[in-house]
Amino acid sequence: MATRFTTTDWYSEPEWYDIIYEPDTPREVEFLERALEVYGPPRRRGRTRALEPACGSGRLVAALARRGYAVTGFDLEPEMVAYSNRRLRAAGLRARVVRSSLERFGDELRLGPPFQLAHCLVSSFKYIASDAAARAHLQAVADALAPGGLYVLGLHLTKYDETGVQRERWVGARGPVHVVCNVQSWPPDPRSRTERMRARLRVQDGARERRTETKWTWRTYSPRQMLALLATVPSLEIAAIHDFTYDIEQSWTIDELDFDTLFVLRRRP
Repeated sequence: MATRFTTTDWYSEPEWYDIIYEPDTPREVEFLERALEVYGPPRRRGRTRALEPACGSGRLVAALARRGYAVTGFDLEPEMVAYSNRRLRAAGLRARVVRSSLERFGDELRLGPPFQLAHCLVSSFKYIASDAAARAHLQAVADALAPGGLYVLGLHLTKYDETGVQRERWVGARGPVHVVCNVQSWPPDPRSRTERMRARLRVQDGARERRTETKWTWRTYSPRQMLALLATVPSLEIAAIHDFTYDIEQSWTIDELDFDTLFVLRRRP
């Protein structure tokens, strides 16, 4: 008999999401700080300002706030915003986390002084459903950055000749809660530039087990398509290209673009 999964939105369960991704936090934060040193604007007096679109459970918001950054984060999911603010209060940290979308935040939020850093690391950018909306997002981030400020943008690029199903697996635990997450993607459709995604979670909390399933569709970008999109926002330049190993010493050229890509974009003066 096939295992049954309850259909849900995994973003409505911030703690499970947080458990899955928390182990990556130290190396992500280390990379962001090193990227600022290597590619960013000259250090200035006062606190460095950081912006996180689609901040999720707020793990990076809290980590950067703990290191002295003045952080603003936003997310579309109200459960994520509430969880992030609870986390900040519990840790005695000051940061701003509010609700907004990747597409509309430039019009909806008063962001204040320019930021030296913005980042969106785990492919959330691919939720933006059109090139026009993606361009508007990139322009809004550029407008929020100080000259020389960085936008570190991470996403899985697409190979349209891929014909097989792709799978990724994460495992995490916190106290009695153990989470196994299996993410599956189907071959991309080059005509619609979409790919179907599914995340299945098996959550063991003491004697209780829950199995949930979330499905969604992502926008796809080949290396050529991503470079073409970036070219439509002339106020941003590609300062460097890295990958999801978060190794600041290992960078790639445009011709070497591969699946897991970190674009370090810089606001032109």
